[in-house]
Amino acid sequence: MRDVLFFDSMLTPKIITFVYWLMLIGVVISGLGAMFTAYGSFWSGLGILVFGSIGVRIWCELLIVLFKIHDNLRKLADKE
Repeated sequence: MRDVLFFDSMLTPKIITFVYWLMLIGVVISGLGAMFTAYGSFWSGLGILVFGSIGVRIWCELLIVLFKIHDNLRKLADKE
């Protein structure tokens, strides 16, 4: 708990993982909803499933990369 309170470790990467799973569930629900409702078509729902899940993954990975860059910069600063 001390690490979190004094900003020695990052809490946000753990939150990003949780947000990723929530967004993935949302993509699946909306994709299936578009497939099997009168307002969408099967192909649009399939597109939402495929491209939505890829987009969510890329967005979360880019955020994680920012925090990994921060960790590596911290290691370099502590090394010198």
